[in-house]
Amino acid sequence: MPRTMLKDQHWSKLLSIFRHFNIYLKSNLRNFIEAILFRIRTGCPWRDLPLQFGKPNSIFKKYNRWSKNSKFMNIFKLFSKHADKEWIFIDGSHVRAHQHAAGIKNQEITKSIGGNSSKIHLAIDSDGNPIEFIISDGTSHDIKIAPALLSKLDLTESEILCADKGYDSDNFRNQIESTKTKPNIPRKSNTKSTNEHMDWYLYKIRHLVENAFCRLKQFRGIATRYDKLKRNYQSAVALACIFIWLPL
Repeated sequence: MPRTMLKDQHWSKLLSIFRHFNIYLKSNLRNFIEAILFRIRTGCPWRDLPLQFGKPNSIFKKYNRWSKNSKFMNIFKLFSKHADKEWIFIDGSHVRAHQHAAGIKNQEITKSIGGNSSKIHLAIDSDGNPIEFIISDGTSHDIKIAPALLSKLDLTESEILCADKGYDSDNFRNQIESTKTKPNIPRKSNTKSTNEHMDWYLYKIRHLVENAFCRLKQFRGIATRYDKLKRNYQSAVALACIFIWLPL
C-alpha cells in the first residue's frame, strides 16, 4: 500500500465535516481522499495512481465532479471560519504550469519568458493559516488581484492588514480603510510620502505568509500546476489548505 497521509484522528474530524455537507461515508471515500492527496503530493499523472486507491479514471471523474460543485472549496471555507483574523497577511506566489496543463483557453495560464505559469494569491490569519486564496494567470500583478481578494475576506474582527510594497496603492488602501482596518503597507521608494504609518515589528511577521506558501508547495502538484482546468487546480490548493488545518 502506498504511503498515506490521513491519520485516524484527522479522518474522523474530516468525516464529521463531510456529514455537514451531506457527504456520507462509503467504502471507498477515504481511499478517494487519500488518492487525491497522493496525487498532489507526488504530482503523478492520474493514470499512474496506485491501483490500491481504486480505478484512476473513476477517481478522476469523481474529483472532477467535486471540483465542479466546489466541495473542497466549501469545506476549506468552513475551516477558515475558525481563523484568528486580528492580523491578516496577503501575498502572491508564481506557480509553473506544466506543458500538460496547457491547451485550454481561459484557465488562468499565461505564457511569459519563463514559460507557462499561474499565480496563487493567498491571505492568512494571525497564526499563519490560510483563510482565502485566488488563482490568477502568472502575469497579473498582485495589486490587480488584491481588490478581489480583499472583497472575499471578512475583516469585521481585523485590526491590521499587512502586505509588501507590491500592494502600494491609494485605491487599495482606501478599500482596506473602508472596512475599518488599518493597512500596514510600506510606500515605494520613488514616492514622496513617508513610512511613518508603518508598524515595522508587525511587518517583520509577514514571513508567515511566505511560510504558508512553503507548506503548500511541499505538495508537488501545487508547486507545479498539472491541472488543465482552473477549478481542478483550485480544488487541489483547497485540499492542501484543509490538510494544513486538520491538525489544529
